[in-house]
Amino acid sequence: MYIHLGQGAVTRSRDVVAVFDLDTSTISKITRDFLKKAEQDGSVCYDSFDLPKSFVVCCEPGKKENKIHLSLLSVGTLQKRAETVSGGKGEKLRETLE
Repeated sequence: MYIHLGQGAVTRSRDVVAVFDLDTSTISKITRDFLKKAEQDGSVCYDSFDLPKSFVVCCEPGKKENKIHLSLLSVGTLQKRAETVSGGKGEKLRETLE
C-alpha cells in the first residue's frame, strides 16, 4: 500500500522508517546534522518550497541510503493516513511516533 505525503509525493508504507515533527526534532544537533548530511548526499526530496511541518525517513529494500521527504503535512495527519492504509492498524507508525 502507499501513503500520500502531500504535494503529489507518495511512498510505499512498508518503506517508512520514521516520521518526525520538524519543530520538535530539529532542536537536537544530531537531527540537524542528520538532515544536513542527507541534503549534501542528495537524499532529501523537496516536494514543495513552502515551510515543511514534518519529514519522513524512507528506506527502499535493497538500497543502502535513506530517502528523506519533507512534508507540509503534520505528523498526526501522516499517522492517520498510515492507519487508513493499514486498515486501522498503524501500530508500526504509532510506535515510531511515541
